[in-house]
Amino acid sequence: MTLETKKSVFVELGKFLSQFSQDNDSKKTSVLYNDLFFEEFINLIKLSQSHNGWYTPEHVYFSIQSWAKALTEDNLTKWTSVYAIENIKAKNVALILAGNIPLVGFHDFLTVLMTGHNVLIKTSSNDQHLLPFLAKYIIAIEPELAEKITFVEGKLENFDAVIATGSNNTARYFEYYFKGKPSIIRKNRNSVAVLNGSESKEQLIALGEDIFRYFGLGCRNVSKLFVPKDYIFDPFFEAIFEYQDVIHYEKYANNYDYNKAVFLMSNFKLLDNGFLTLKEDSSYASPISSVFYERYETIADLQQRLINEKEQIQCIVSNGLVQNSIAFGETQNPQLWDYADNVDTISFLLTI
Repeated sequence: MTLETKKSVFVELGKFLSQFSQDNDSKKTSVLYNDLFFEEFINLIKLSQSHNGWYTPEHVYFSIQSWAKALTEDNLTKWTSVYAIENIKAKNVALILAGNIPLVGFHDFLTVLMTGHNVLIKTSSNDQHLLPFLAKYIIAIEPELAEKITFVEGKLENFDAVIATGSNNTARYFEYYFKGKPSIIRKNRNSVAVLNGSESKEQLIALGEDIFRYFGLGCRNVSKLFVPKDYIFDPFFEAIFEYQDVIHYEKYANNYDYNKAVFLMSNFKLLDNGFLTLKEDSSYASPISSVFYERYETIADLQQRLINEKEQIQCIVSNGLVQNSIAFGETQNPQLWDYADNVDTISFLLTI
């Protein structure tokens, strides 16, 4: 199967996904196999929260729309054109996927197939339905893919390389278990925002998107703020008030009540607005419903620290204050060429 054929398959998938949004599911006659898949996908979206309480329709639709925007011919061409992908000898690549946010493993799935390899997929128990459905759709478009996609329920066997995503604890197990295979082992990472007090209200509202999208469960969610010594949080709290409805989700509210109680019983000083707590803490990983913050002396010192601790950081948000930072509100809109942990997955797959 040529690269152009594979690109065309995923372009068709992008067109299919573009029909689904929270405001309006709009069936288009030009989309392939809608008669078989359109209604079934709507039903799956509606059932997603029953499969995983964190997968609200809002967040599932957001993920779907993100992939619809990414899977265009222009994006796929720009992404793949810098690699020599044709005539690759197919290997079996095992994927061990996380399930913290909807379709979190789709990029790895896409990358393995685009490079011509076969994919063996071990889904997370928290996300067992969305990716298999999309796999079924692309197989309907290109039946040859049926031989290249395998979902594994038991033990992974007969694979040549592995890409595994998990916690720092599971990463140690993965590193031991897969030590004889080429691998990418992803660990815990968190994202941070660097503020200096000059941010507009619109930028701080967009920062709320980086914090609250997917309830903060993704590695690209901002879980830590760096602020100047004299920073006043009032404008921040005023801006993020727009996200107050998050407290109406039971699982989030339970985490908010529990984590706030734990902090208070430990006599930690908190800033609190009724749906988010801010705690001064040097760690990067904050619990759900809380964001840690730390005050810095100078941007130069902070820049050096972020470089030194880059293995703990997925992405940095700022108003251009530090190198390699992205704009507020963009953490959950990565491009195809924005690789997790800054590890070029295509380059890895071309060398196995």
